[in-house]
Amino acid sequence: MEKQVERTEVSKPGRQALRLHPYYRGKIELVPRCVVRGMEDFSIWYTPGVAEPCLAIRDDKDKVYDFTWKWNAVAVVSDGTRVLGLGDIGPEAALPVMEGKALLFKYLGGVDAVPICLGTKDPDEFIRTVKLLEPSFGGINLEDIAQPKCFRILETLRAEMEIPVWHDDQQGTATVTLAGLLGALQVTGRELANTRITLIGAGAASIACARLILAAGADPDLMILCDSRGILNRDRTELAATHPEKWELAQKTNREGRRGGIAEAMAGADVVIALSKQGPGTILPEWVRAMRPDPIVFACANPVPEIWPWEAREAGAAVTATARSDFPNQVNNSLGFPSIFRGALDVRARTITDEMCVAAAKELLAYAAEKGLRPDYILPTMEEWDVYPRVAAAVGSKAIEQGVARVTRTREELVASATQLIGRARRAANLLMREGVIPPVPGEA
Repeated sequence: MEKQVERTEVSKPGRQALRLHPYYRGKIELVPRCVVRGMEDFSIWYTPGVAEPCLAIRDDKDKVYDFTWKWNAVAVVSDGTRVLGLGDIGPEAALPVMEGKALLFKYLGGVDAVPICLGTKDPDEFIRTVKLLEPSFGGINLEDIAQPKCFRILETLRAEMEIPVWHDDQQGTATVTLAGLLGALQVTGRELANTRITLIGAGAASIACARLILAAGADPDLMILCDSRGILNRDRTELAATHPEKWELAQKTNREGRRGGIAEAMAGADVVIALSKQGPGTILPEWVRAMRPDPIVFACANPVPEIWPWEAREAGAAVTATARSDFPNQVNNSLGFPSIFRGALDVRARTITDEMCVAAAKELLAYAAEKGLRPDYILPTMEEWDVYPRVAAAVGSKAIEQGVARVTRTREELVASATQLIGRARRAANLLMREGVIPPVPGEA
């Protein structure tokens, strides 16, 4: 699709969502995992038989992973203060998004995810509540939490909990962005270590991207971040009190001390990664022309990118990417979180490290490279579901290597297990649709 995006096509998913959400009355439900051959089986699954697993877990808490769903269960937790592009809409209004996330977890990662929207905006109350959930879940996915509190919530919970805690708006966006960046660098013949990278926007996603790209080997001297007030530099001392995460990067990056706005930040860059306000017009074509030859432009505001891909290409961009599914090179978090949690759960990891995220990004790159990297294919698509077990195995293997896993499994075992679990989830969904347990969409044959 070039030069024109039909308004009716852009709004079509929203119209369908308003029709189908009340029809299905939610997107997920619990179904039995065990056999129920008759009422007598409840003497095994419930009282009196259930007392024996309870006592076994009392004596050895790690057996909770063997006897319950904890080995495969993730809580998707939000306070509804920064939902998609909607802002602070509250926990009830956030619930459809968290349900959708849970559905993606199951279908793409074989993970049992539970949406939990908390009725508090207090970060300390949020932290305390999530910590109280730890006995019941093998992992926590934080979602749609406003900054700057999202940073403290994530850092505190990662430090104080013994299960993986992940903020998809930060770590998920960063992982998939890194994968796409590495693919684009290969297509254009660049090396990460000597690439000039500009990030437009300095919210939670951009800061996480900057941190992970640096962890993967980028040179901080060659990186520039730009927020709504201009380029981050050492003179922005007000950030120390108001936005410590920005201040940290202001001191670490932009060694030349560049000042100005977006135009000045992009001048001479090899790569621009924009996670800022919707366009078009947030990034102008002339600013792309002022970049180095064959620049890479990631315009990831959603639903309208900061610059349309065709505008960027006409201005000289060699590779473009967006957050949209109707353009090539969609930078989509759904490529990351289902398989990253799959890998973490399969080794009973205590956390998800930056190195595990980099391993996931490199596995996404490896898969795309095997298919053949090109300007319109720098990372896999969601349809290529066989990438998910590979990413899960890469993450699990890195956790074992770093000593944050409770169990040790070979890469081959991890691939086989993830393939079985993800395939099972997809087959179950297809079976329920085929048998009419999930009714067809009204009006479809």
